[in-house]
Amino acid sequence: MRIKEILKLKGENQTIKARGWIRSVRNSKAFSFVVLNDGSCQGTLQVVMNSDMEGYEEASSLLVGSCVEFTGELVASQGKGQNVELQAKGVHIYGKTDENYPLQKKATSLEFLREQAHLRPRTNLFGAVFRLRHQLAMATHQFFHERGFYYLNSPILTAVDAEGAGEMFNVTTFDLEKMAKGSFDKVDYSRDYFGKPTNLCVTGQLEGECFAMGMGSVYTFGPTFRAENSNTPRHLSEFWMIEPEVAFMDLEGNAELAADFVKYLISYAFDHAGDELEALQKYHQFSAKGTNEKYENHLLVLEKVKDSTFERITYSKAIEILQKSGKKFDFSPEWGVELQTEHERYLAEEFFKGPVTVTDYPKDCKAFYMKQNDDGKTVRAMDVLVPGVGEIIGGSQREEDLDKLIKRMDEMGMEKGPLWWYLDLRRFGSAPHSGFGLGFERALRYISGMKNIRDVIPFPRTPKNCDF
Repeated sequence: MRIKEILKLKGENQTIKARGWIRSVRNSKAFSFVVLNDGSCQGTLQVVMNSDMEGYEEASSLLVGSCVEFTGELVASQGKGQNVELQAKGVHIYGKTDENYPLQKKATSLEFLREQAHLRPRTNLFGAVFRLRHQLAMATHQFFHERGFYYLNSPILTAVDAEGAGEMFNVTTFDLEKMAKGSFDKVDYSRDYFGKPTNLCVTGQLEGECFAMGMGSVYTFGPTFRAENSNTPRHLSEFWMIEPEVAFMDLEGNAELAADFVKYLISYAFDHAGDELEALQKYHQFSAKGTNEKYENHLLVLEKVKDSTFERITYSKAIEILQKSGKKFDFSPEWGVELQTEHERYLAEEFFKGPVTVTDYPKDCKAFYMKQNDDGKTVRAMDVLVPGVGEIIGGSQREEDLDKLIKRMDEMGMEKGPLWWYLDLRRFGSAPHSGFGLGFERALRYISGMKNIRDVIPFPRTPKNCDF
């Protein structure tokens, strides 16, 4: 039985087996206490070993991290902190640790644990984080399934730069060492595996649009990659994206869908990962002690967002609010420039004191595919801002007019050849449609309250770091 199920039992003198990894051992002359965890839940099982148990001497000398199986009777606990405990009758040792085991009982920094990413799941903190990650993934599929969306697996390898930013990882079968030594006069991509320049995808949106134009409502949920040389707590080189795309939906419907999704994720976390959220809350409270960091009850922040109506304002109104705020920003808020995180957080945390959706951004700030407004200056884009992090979702209504789309691509100097199929969507039965993108790790970072996005993905990929 998993410890998650064992702890639900009432201790009616049942004979059971419990397996897991040792969190601590306390020895006395006549008996020992072992704290066992198997990763199935936040809770642990206390195991009591009497000195006359076979294998007692070896088991009582085990160190933190050792993997064992205990057989015994589950009984009501006489001690504090647990309802049941296991009176061990036998033990089987799967694997021992020694004094070099990196995860000792003393507190370790998050930076150190990133260097031990293969062992992080054995800690209380990261057990909570990654069980929460599982629940939010399940919530994502359930949310869209209940609304009639179809799950699409978009390609990871692509020959198009969907965002037009050029920050993509190249994929090749060329011998790069020979190229570096000058064995090639120039790159002849016709000789490469795919016969053309190929990259890792930055989004599944364009493929999602194809399927929305034939199946109505779809969503992708998969890995995406950005070769952006950014070392911040908010950026990863490899991350997971959730991207719905809906035919016949305008920007207003898109904003409503995005708000509903954020609130659904938070509600699902409260309903299915309450123990994990409580444990994370205690961790954040403990971490803030003795520092200048302002401590705020994160669960109350989430509760408020979950029950909020998401305000809506235009980008132009947002700039006006920021300029009249009297607040000194590191980056001056000017019309025509993308909002910075400090601007977004001011709007959500100080001005509206809740979530807000900003729409109709300057077209020069946004990607080529966004629907252009009649003013010729702005596009039907949106960003959803929440207290604590700023932007959590970005999306838009897509440009369905072929002539306008081609004109915009020409203005941006984009090559249209690789996107012939995308333009065909406007040639053959074009329709209004909208969608958005939510970085899964960004959502998890927000709901968990973790400060660094590297701590909510199993094995973070960042500049100069691709270990494990």
